Amino acid sequence: MNIKEYLGDKKFYKNTALIAIPIALQSLITIGVNLVDNIMLGKLGEIPLSSSALAVSYISFYHICCMGLGMGASVLVSRFWGMKDLEALRKTITLMIRFTVIIGLLFTVADIITPTGIMKIYSNDAVIIEQGAIYLRWSIPCFLLMGLTTTCTIAMRSMGQTRVPLIGSCISFGINIFANWVFIFGNLGAPRMEIAGAALGTLIARIVEFGVNCGYLVLIEKKACYRIKHLFMKCSDMIHDYITISIPVLISDLILGLGTNVVAMVMGRIGPEFVAANSITTITQQLSTVIISGTSQAGCIVTGHYLGEGRIDKAKKYGWTFMFVGFLVGTFAGLFIIFTGDYIISFYNIKEETRLIARQLMDAIGFIVIFQSANSIMTKGVLRGGGDTKCLMIADNIFLWVLSIPLGYLAGLYFHLPPFWIYFFLKIDQFVKAFWCIWRLKSGKWIKKIGGIKHA
Repeated sequence: MNIKEYLGDKKFYKNTALIAIPIALQSLITIGVNLVDNIMLGKLGEIPLSSSALAVSYISFYHICCMGLGMGASVLVSRFWGMKDLEALRKTITLMIRFTVIIGLLFTVADIITPTGIMKIYSNDAVIIEQGAIYLRWSIPCFLLMGLTTTCTIAMRSMGQTRVPLIGSCISFGINIFANWVFIFGNLGAPRMEIAGAALGTLIARIVEFGVNCGYLVLIEKKACYRIKHLFMKCSDMIHDYITISIPVLISDLILGLGTNVVAMVMGRIGPEFVAANSITTITQQLSTVIISGTSQAGCIVTGHYLGEGRIDKAKKYGWTFMFVGFLVGTFAGLFIIFTGDYIISFYNIKEETRLIARQLMDAIGFIVIFQSANSIMTKGVLRGGGDTKCLMIADNIFLWVLSIPLGYLAGLYFHLPPFWIYFFLKIDQFVKAFWCIWRLKSGKWIKKIGGIKHA
Protein backbone atom coordinates (compact mmCIF):
# COMPACT_ATOMS: atom_id res chain seq x y z
CA MET A 1 0.00 0.00 0.00
CA ASN A 2 1.35 3.40 -1.01
CA ILE A 3 0.74 5.73 1.96
CA LYS A 4 1.14 8.83 -0.22
CA GLU A 5 -1.97 7.88 -2.19
CA TYR A 6 -4.00 8.05 1.02
CA LEU A 7 -2.61 11.41 2.11
CA GLY A 8 -4.10 13.15 -0.90
CA ASP A 9 -2.54 15.23 -3.67
CA LYS A 10 -2.52 18.91 -4.55
CA LYS A 11 -5.65 18.63 -6.69
CA PHE A 12 -7.57 16.96 -3.86
CA TYR A 13 -6.72 19.68 -1.35
CA LYS A 14 -7.48 22.40 -3.89
CA ASN A 15 -10.91 20.97 -4.72
CA THR A 16 -11.70 20.47 -1.05
CA ALA A 17 -10.53 23.97 -0.12
CA LEU A 18 -12.64 25.59 -2.86
CA ILE A 19 -15.72 24.08 -1.21
CA ALA A 20 -14.71 24.01 2.45
CA ILE A 21 -13.30 27.54 2.87
CA PRO A 22 -16.40 29.48 1.69
CA ILE A 23 -18.60 27.18 3.81
CA ALA A 24 -16.31 27.72 6.80
CA LEU A 25 -16.36 31.49 6.29
CA GLN A 26 -20.16 31.45 6.08
CA SER A 27 -20.31 29.40 9.28
CA LEU A 28 -17.89 31.82 10.91
CA ILE A 29 -20.15 34.74 10.03
CA THR A 30 -23.21 32.94 11.40
CA ILE A 31 -21.37 32.13 14.61
CA GLY A 32 -20.11 35.70 14.78
CA VAL A 33 -23.72 36.89 14.81
CA ASN A 34 -24.51 34.48 17.67
CA LEU A 35 -21.39 35.61 19.53
CA VAL A 36 -22.38 39.27 19.25
CA ASP A 37 -25.91 38.37 20.41
CA ASN A 38 -24.43 36.58 23.41
CA ILE A 39 -22.05 39.38 24.31
CA MET A 40 -24.75 42.06 24.00
CA LEU A 41 -27.26 40.07 26.04
CA GLY A 42 -24.48 39.09 28.45
CA LYS A 43 -24.17 42.78 29.31
CA LEU A 44 -27.71 42.52 30.73
CA GLY A 45 -26.81 39.58 33.02
CA GLU A 46 -27.24 35.79 33.28
CA ILE A 47 -31.06 35.73 32.99
CA PRO A 48 -31.41 37.29 29.49
CA LEU A 49 -28.40 35.28 28.31
CA SER A 50 -29.78 31.99 29.66
CA SER A 51 -33.32 32.74 28.44
CA SER A 52 -32.22 33.43 24.87
CA ALA A 53 -29.88 30.40 24.88
CA LEU A 54 -32.71 28.05 25.87
CA ALA A 55 -35.19 29.65 23.44
CA VAL A 56 -32.64 29.27 20.67
CA SER A 57 -32.39 25.56 21.59
CA TYR A 58 -35.92 25.13 20.20
CA ILE A 59 -35.08 27.12 17.06
CA SER A 60 -31.84 25.16 16.70
CA PHE A 61 -33.84 21.91 16.85
CA TYR A 62 -35.74 23.09 13.78
CA HIS A 63 -32.48 24.16 12.15
CA ILE A 64 -31.12 20.65 12.74
CA CYS A 65 -34.20 19.26 10.95
CA CYS A 66 -33.50 21.57 8.01
CA MET A 67 -29.85 20.55 7.98
CA GLY A 68 -31.00 16.93 7.87
CA LEU A 69 -33.26 17.62 4.90
CA GLY A 70 -30.59 19.67 3.18
CA MET A 71 -27.68 17.30 3.81
CA GLY A 72 -29.80 14.29 2.87
CA ALA A 73 -30.67 15.99 -0.41
CA SER A 74 -27.01 16.98 -0.78
CA VAL A 75 -26.04 13.31 -1.11
CA LEU A 76 -28.33 13.04 -4.12
CA VAL A 77 -27.64 16.48 -5.57
CA SER A 78 -23.86 16.01 -5.50
CA ARG A 79 -24.18 12.51 -7.00
CA PHE A 80 -26.52 13.70 -9.77
CA TRP A 81 -24.27 16.71 -10.36
CA GLY A 82 -21.36 14.31 -10.96
CA MET A 83 -23.58 12.31 -13.32
CA LYS A 84 -24.77 15.52 -15.09
CA ASP A 85 -28.40 14.43 -14.53
CA LEU A 86 -30.01 17.87 -14.07
CA GLU A 87 -33.59 16.61 -14.24
CA ALA A 88 -33.10 14.29 -11.27
CA LEU A 89 -31.20 17.06 -9.49
CA ARG A 90 -34.13 19.49 -9.86
CA LYS A 91 -36.61 16.91 -8.62
CA THR A 92 -34.45 16.36 -5.53
CA ILE A 93 -34.45 20.09 -4.77
CA THR A 94 -38.23 20.24 -5.22
CA LEU A 95 -38.81 17.37 -2.77
CA MET A 96 -36.40 18.99 -0.31
CA ILE A 97 -38.27 22.32 -0.42
CA ARG A 98 -41.67 20.66 0.01
CA PHE A 99 -40.53 18.77 3.12
CA THR A 100 -38.89 21.93 4.50
CA VAL A 101 -42.13 23.91 4.20
CA ILE A 102 -44.19 21.17 5.89
CA ILE A 103 -41.83 20.88 8.88
CA GLY A 104 -41.42 24.66 9.08
CA LEU A 105 -45.18 25.12 9.39
CA LEU A 106 -45.34 22.58 12.23
CA PHE A 107 -42.70 24.44 14.26
CA THR A 108 -44.30 27.80 13.46
CA VAL A 109 -47.75 26.70 14.65
CA ALA A 110 -46.28 25.30 17.89
CA ASP A 111 -44.52 28.61 18.54
CA ILE A 112 -47.72 30.58 17.87
CA ILE A 113 -49.85 28.41 20.15
CA THR A 114 -47.60 27.95 23.17
CA PRO A 115 -44.22 29.73 23.42
CA THR A 116 -44.45 29.51 27.22
CA GLY A 117 -45.12 25.78 27.03
CA ILE A 118 -42.03 25.36 24.84
CA MET A 119 -39.88 27.20 27.37
CA LYS A 120 -41.20 25.03 30.23
CA ILE A 121 -39.59 22.06 28.49
CA TYR A 122 -36.18 23.65 28.99
CA SER A 123 -36.44 25.31 32.39
CA ASN A 124 -38.50 25.46 35.58
CA ASP A 125 -37.37 29.02 36.37
CA ALA A 126 -40.38 31.37 35.95
CA VAL A 127 -38.30 34.40 34.94
CA ILE A 128 -36.32 32.46 32.32
CA ILE A 129 -39.55 30.98 30.94
CA GLU A 130 -41.13 34.44 30.62
CA GLN A 131 -38.08 35.99 28.95
CA GLY A 132 -37.59 33.03 26.61
CA ALA A 133 -41.24 33.14 25.54
CA ILE A 134 -40.77 36.79 24.51
CA TYR A 135 -37.83 35.75 22.31
CA LEU A 136 -39.86 32.94 20.72
CA ARG A 137 -42.85 35.18 19.93
CA TRP A 138 -40.63 37.56 17.97
CA SER A 139 -39.04 34.58 16.16
CA ILE A 140 -42.29 33.17 14.69
CA PRO A 141 -41.58 34.28 11.07
CA CYS A 142 -37.99 32.98 11.26
CA PHE A 143 -38.80 29.30 10.82
CA LEU A 144 -39.80 29.20 7.16
CA LEU A 145 -37.25 31.88 6.24
CA MET A 146 -34.39 30.06 7.95
CA GLY A 147 -35.49 26.63 6.72
CA LEU A 148 -35.68 27.56 3.05
CA THR A 149 -32.44 29.54 3.22
CA THR A 150 -30.60 26.65 4.87
CA THR A 151 -31.76 23.92 2.51
CA CYS A 152 -31.38 25.96 -0.67
CA THR A 153 -27.91 27.03 0.41
CA ILE A 154 -26.86 23.40 0.91
CA ALA A 155 -28.23 22.49 -2.52
CA MET A 156 -26.19 25.27 -4.14
CA ARG A 157 -23.05 24.16 -2.30
CA SER A 158 -23.57 20.60 -3.59
CA MET A 159 -23.28 22.01 -7.11
CA GLY A 160 -20.06 23.81 -6.17
CA GLN A 161 -21.80 27.20 -5.83
CA THR A 162 -20.45 28.67 -2.59
CA ARG A 163 -19.90 32.35 -3.39
CA VAL A 164 -23.50 33.65 -3.28
CA PRO A 165 -24.39 32.03 0.09
CA LEU A 166 -21.24 33.60 1.51
CA ILE A 167 -22.24 37.03 0.21
CA GLY A 168 -25.74 36.58 1.66
CA SER A 169 -24.29 35.74 5.06
CA CYS A 170 -21.94 38.73 4.98
CA ILE A 171 -24.82 41.11 4.32
CA SER A 172 -27.06 39.57 7.00
CA PHE A 173 -24.15 39.63 9.47
CA GLY A 174 -23.79 43.40 9.23
CA ILE A 175 -27.53 43.97 9.38
CA ASN A 176 -27.95 41.68 12.40
CA ILE A 177 -25.23 43.37 14.44
CA PHE A 178 -26.56 46.84 13.66
CA ALA A 179 -30.18 45.90 14.39
CA ASN A 180 -29.19 44.22 17.67
CA TRP A 181 -27.27 47.32 18.76
CA VAL A 182 -30.26 49.50 17.94
CA PHE A 183 -33.06 47.42 19.45
CA ILE A 184 -31.43 45.63 22.41
CA PHE A 185 -30.13 48.85 23.97
CA GLY A 186 -32.55 51.38 22.43
CA ASN A 187 -30.03 53.35 20.36
CA LEU A 188 -30.80 55.93 17.66
CA GLY A 189 -34.14 56.74 19.28
CA ALA A 190 -35.45 53.17 19.07
CA PRO A 191 -37.22 51.60 22.08
CA ARG A 192 -35.01 49.59 24.47
CA MET A 193 -36.31 46.05 23.78
CA GLU A 194 -33.56 43.94 25.42
CA ILE A 195 -34.19 40.21 24.68
CA ALA A 196 -36.98 41.05 22.20
CA GLY A 197 -34.52 43.34 20.39
CA ALA A 198 -32.12 40.42 19.89
CA ALA A 199 -34.92 38.36 18.33
CA LEU A 200 -36.02 41.27 16.11
CA GLY A 201 -32.46 41.83 14.88
CA THR A 202 -32.18 38.16 13.95
CA LEU A 203 -35.54 38.26 12.14
CA ILE A 204 -34.48 41.24 10.01
CA ALA A 205 -31.25 39.45 9.09
CA ARG A 206 -33.16 36.26 8.18
CA ILE A 207 -35.40 38.18 5.77
CA VAL A 208 -32.40 39.66 3.95
CA GLU A 209 -30.49 36.36 3.78
CA PHE A 210 -33.57 34.58 2.42
CA GLY A 211 -33.94 37.21 -0.29
CA VAL A 212 -30.32 36.91 -1.40
CA ASN A 213 -29.86 33.11 -1.35
CA CYS A 214 -33.27 31.80 -2.38
CA GLY A 215 -33.77 34.67 -4.83
CA TYR A 216 -30.51 33.80 -6.54
CA LEU A 217 -31.34 30.08 -6.78
CA VAL A 218 -34.77 30.48 -8.41
CA LEU A 219 -34.17 33.65 -10.46
CA ILE A 220 -30.51 33.92 -11.49
CA GLU A 221 -28.51 30.65 -11.10
CA LYS A 222 -27.78 29.20 -14.58
CA LYS A 223 -25.95 25.88 -14.10
CA ALA A 224 -28.88 23.85 -12.79
CA CYS A 225 -31.44 26.43 -13.98
CA TYR A 226 -33.83 25.70 -11.12
CA ARG A 227 -36.83 28.00 -11.35
CA ILE A 228 -40.11 28.63 -9.49
CA LYS A 229 -42.01 26.47 -12.02
CA HIS A 230 -40.00 23.44 -10.88
CA LEU A 231 -41.67 23.65 -7.46
CA PHE A 232 -44.76 22.14 -9.14
CA MET A 233 -43.00 19.42 -11.18
CA LYS A 234 -43.92 15.74 -10.79
CA CYS A 235 -41.33 13.91 -8.68
CA SER A 236 -42.92 10.49 -8.14
CA ASP A 237 -40.02 8.65 -9.80
CA MET A 238 -37.59 10.25 -7.34
CA ILE A 239 -39.52 9.42 -4.17
CA HIS A 240 -37.76 6.07 -3.60
CA ASP A 241 -34.22 7.45 -3.89
CA TYR A 242 -35.12 10.50 -1.81
CA ILE A 243 -36.70 8.46 0.98
CA THR A 244 -33.91 5.86 0.94
CA ILE A 245 -31.13 8.43 1.25
CA SER A 246 -32.58 11.67 2.62
CA ILE A 247 -35.17 10.51 5.13
CA PRO A 248 -32.68 8.50 7.26
CA VAL A 249 -30.56 11.65 7.46
CA LEU A 250 -33.61 13.65 8.53
CA ILE A 251 -34.65 11.05 11.10
CA SER A 252 -31.10 10.79 12.39
CA ASP A 253 -30.74 14.55 12.73
CA LEU A 254 -34.22 14.82 14.26
CA ILE A 255 -33.40 12.28 16.96
CA LEU A 256 -29.96 13.81 17.43
CA GLY A 257 -31.63 17.22 17.69
CA LEU A 258 -34.04 15.82 20.25
CA GLY A 259 -31.04 14.42 22.10
CA THR A 260 -29.32 17.79 21.99
CA ASN A 261 -32.46 19.33 23.45
CA VAL A 262 -32.52 16.69 26.20
CA VAL A 263 -28.93 17.70 26.97
CA ALA A 264 -30.14 21.34 27.12
CA MET A 265 -32.90 20.24 29.52
CA VAL A 266 -30.34 18.55 31.78
CA MET A 267 -28.22 21.70 31.76
CA GLY A 268 -31.29 23.87 32.40
CA ARG A 269 -32.02 21.91 35.55
CA ILE A 270 -28.46 22.09 36.83
CA GLY A 271 -28.86 25.87 37.10
CA PRO A 272 -28.75 29.19 35.20
CA GLU A 273 -25.00 29.51 35.88
CA PHE A 274 -24.30 26.25 34.05
CA VAL A 275 -26.59 27.27 31.16
CA ALA A 276 -24.91 30.68 30.83
CA ALA A 277 -21.44 29.08 31.01
CA ASN A 278 -22.38 26.52 28.36
CA SER A 279 -23.77 29.28 26.13
CA ILE A 280 -20.40 31.03 26.25
CA THR A 281 -18.40 27.86 25.59
CA THR A 282 -20.75 26.72 22.81
CA ILE A 283 -20.04 29.86 20.82
CA THR A 284 -16.31 29.39 21.42
CA GLN A 285 -16.51 25.79 20.26
CA GLN A 286 -18.38 26.83 17.13
CA LEU A 287 -15.76 29.47 16.36
CA SER A 288 -12.99 26.89 16.63
CA THR A 289 -14.76 24.27 14.53
CA VAL A 290 -15.85 26.24 11.45
CA ILE A 291 -13.17 24.43 9.43
CA ILE A 292 -14.59 21.12 10.66
CA SER A 293 -18.05 22.10 9.45
CA GLY A 294 -16.73 23.22 6.07
CA THR A 295 -14.59 20.12 5.62
CA SER A 296 -17.50 17.84 6.58
CA GLN A 297 -19.74 19.28 3.90
CA ALA A 298 -16.86 19.29 1.43
CA GLY A 299 -16.30 15.60 2.22
CA CYS A 300 -19.91 14.78 1.39
CA ILE A 301 -19.87 16.79 -1.84
CA VAL A 302 -16.44 15.63 -3.08
CA THR A 303 -17.27 11.99 -2.31
CA GLY A 304 -20.61 12.32 -4.10
CA HIS A 305 -18.98 13.86 -7.15
CA TYR A 306 -16.36 11.07 -7.40
CA LEU A 307 -18.98 8.33 -7.02
CA GLY A 308 -21.23 10.08 -9.55
CA GLU A 309 -18.35 9.98 -12.00
CA GLY A 310 -17.82 6.26 -11.21
CA ARG A 311 -14.40 6.79 -9.56
CA ILE A 312 -15.04 4.51 -6.58
CA ASP A 313 -11.39 3.69 -5.75
CA LYS A 314 -10.59 7.39 -5.62
CA ALA A 315 -13.49 8.00 -3.24
CA LYS A 316 -12.24 5.21 -0.93
CA LYS A 317 -8.68 6.52 -0.79
CA TYR A 318 -9.78 10.08 -0.15
CA GLY A 319 -12.04 8.83 2.63
CA TRP A 320 -8.88 8.02 4.62
CA THR A 321 -7.44 11.39 3.69
CA PHE A 322 -10.47 13.10 5.18
CA MET A 323 -10.11 11.02 8.34
CA PHE A 324 -6.50 12.17 8.74
CA VAL A 325 -7.54 15.78 8.12
CA GLY A 326 -10.26 15.39 10.75
CA PHE A 327 -7.89 14.46 13.56
CA LEU A 328 -5.44 17.17 12.50
CA VAL A 329 -8.07 19.93 12.39
CA GLY A 330 -9.56 18.72 15.68
CA THR A 331 -6.20 18.99 17.42
CA PHE A 332 -5.76 22.59 16.31
CA ALA A 333 -9.35 23.39 17.34
CA GLY A 334 -8.78 21.90 20.79
CA LEU A 335 -5.64 23.93 21.36
CA PHE A 336 -7.46 27.09 20.23
CA ILE A 337 -10.24 26.51 22.75
CA ILE A 338 -7.91 25.79 25.66
CA PHE A 339 -5.57 28.73 25.07
CA THR A 340 -8.22 31.39 24.23
CA GLY A 341 -10.83 30.34 26.78
CA ASP A 342 -9.97 32.86 29.50
CA TYR A 343 -9.77 35.71 27.00
CA ILE A 344 -13.23 34.97 25.55
CA ILE A 345 -14.82 34.51 28.99
CA SER A 346 -13.49 37.93 30.01
CA PHE A 347 -15.90 39.61 27.55
CA TYR A 348 -18.91 38.58 29.63
CA ASN A 349 -20.39 40.33 32.64
CA ILE A 350 -20.98 37.17 34.69
CA LYS A 351 -20.60 35.97 38.26
CA GLU A 352 -17.41 34.27 39.45
CA GLU A 353 -19.25 30.93 39.79
CA THR A 354 -20.33 31.10 36.14
CA ARG A 355 -16.80 32.06 35.12
CA LEU A 356 -15.28 29.03 36.88
CA ILE A 357 -17.82 26.67 35.29
CA ALA A 358 -17.10 28.13 31.85
CA ARG A 359 -13.38 27.54 32.32
CA GLN A 360 -13.91 23.86 33.14
CA LEU A 361 -16.22 23.43 30.16
CA MET A 362 -13.57 24.96 27.89
CA ASP A 363 -11.05 22.32 29.01
CA ALA A 364 -13.54 19.50 28.42
CA ILE A 365 -14.43 20.77 24.96
CA GLY A 366 -10.74 21.16 24.08
CA PHE A 367 -10.30 17.40 24.52
CA ILE A 368 -13.59 16.19 23.04
CA VAL A 369 -13.31 18.32 19.88
CA ILE A 370 -10.34 16.26 18.62
CA PHE A 371 -12.58 13.21 18.27
CA GLN A 372 -15.65 15.23 17.33
CA SER A 373 -13.77 16.61 14.34
CA ALA A 374 -12.79 13.19 13.01
CA ASN A 375 -16.23 11.64 13.36
CA SER A 376 -18.07 14.72 12.04
CA ILE A 377 -16.02 14.73 8.85
CA MET A 378 -16.81 11.03 8.47
CA THR A 379 -20.47 10.83 9.49
CA LYS A 380 -21.60 14.16 8.02
CA GLY A 381 -19.11 14.02 5.18
CA VAL A 382 -17.54 10.96 3.58
CA LEU A 383 -19.82 8.17 4.86
CA ARG A 384 -22.93 10.26 4.22
CA GLY A 385 -21.64 11.15 0.76
CA GLY A 386 -21.33 7.42 0.06
CA GLY A 387 -25.04 7.00 0.78
CA ASP A 388 -24.54 5.12 4.09
CA THR A 389 -27.34 7.06 5.73
CA LYS A 390 -29.30 4.17 7.30
CA CYS A 391 -26.30 2.80 9.16
CA LEU A 392 -25.31 6.30 10.29
CA MET A 393 -28.84 6.93 11.55
CA ILE A 394 -28.64 3.84 13.77
CA ALA A 395 -25.08 4.41 14.99
CA ASP A 396 -25.49 8.13 15.73
CA ASN A 397 -28.49 7.59 17.92
CA ILE A 398 -27.30 4.48 19.72
CA PHE A 399 -24.17 6.33 20.87
CA LEU A 400 -26.19 9.39 21.91
CA TRP A 401 -29.09 7.73 23.71
CA VAL A 402 -27.24 4.75 25.22
CA LEU A 403 -24.10 6.60 26.30
CA SER A 404 -24.23 10.41 26.34
CA ILE A 405 -27.69 11.20 27.69
CA PRO A 406 -27.89 8.64 30.54
CA LEU A 407 -24.26 9.17 31.62
CA GLY A 408 -24.62 12.97 31.40
CA TYR A 409 -27.84 12.87 33.40
CA LEU A 410 -26.25 10.76 36.13
CA ALA A 411 -23.12 12.92 36.21
CA GLY A 412 -25.04 16.20 36.48
CA LEU A 413 -28.22 15.48 38.42
CA TYR A 414 -27.39 12.38 40.46
CA PHE A 415 -23.68 12.36 41.25
CA HIS A 416 -23.25 16.17 40.92
CA LEU A 417 -19.79 15.80 39.42
CA PRO A 418 -17.61 18.83 38.54
CA PRO A 419 -18.62 20.67 35.34
CA PHE A 420 -15.66 19.19 33.40
CA TRP A 421 -16.92 15.64 33.92
CA ILE A 422 -20.59 16.53 33.38
CA TYR A 423 -19.74 17.91 29.96
CA PHE A 424 -17.37 15.02 29.18
CA PHE A 425 -20.11 12.45 29.78
CA LEU A 426 -22.71 14.52 27.92
CA LYS A 427 -20.41 14.40 24.88
CA ILE A 428 -18.83 10.96 25.30
CA ASP A 429 -20.55 9.76 22.11
CA GLN A 430 -18.16 11.96 20.13
CA PHE A 431 -15.19 10.07 21.55
CA VAL A 432 -16.57 6.58 20.91
CA LYS A 433 -17.98 7.37 17.48
CA ALA A 434 -14.57 8.43 16.12
CA PHE A 435 -13.26 4.88 16.50
CA TRP A 436 -16.46 3.38 15.06
CA CYS A 437 -15.97 5.56 11.95
CA ILE A 438 -12.52 4.06 11.36
CA TRP A 439 -14.03 0.56 11.42
CA ARG A 440 -16.87 1.55 9.08
CA LEU A 441 -14.56 3.27 6.61
CA LYS A 442 -12.28 0.22 6.51
CA SER A 443 -15.22 -2.12 5.78
CA GLY A 444 -16.00 -0.43 2.45
CA LYS A 445 -19.71 -1.10 2.98
CA TRP A 446 -20.50 2.61 3.20
CA ILE A 447 -20.69 3.05 -0.62
CA LYS A 448 -24.29 2.52 -1.72
CA LYS A 449 -26.00 2.34 -5.11
CA ILE A 450 -27.77 5.55 -6.09
CA GLY A 451 -29.12 6.49 -9.49
CA GLY A 452 -27.25 3.82 -11.44
CA ILE A 453 -23.95 3.87 -9.52
CA LYS A 454 -23.21 0.35 -8.40
CA HIS A 455 -21.97 -0.73 -5.01
CA ALA A 456 -18.22 -1.23 -4.92
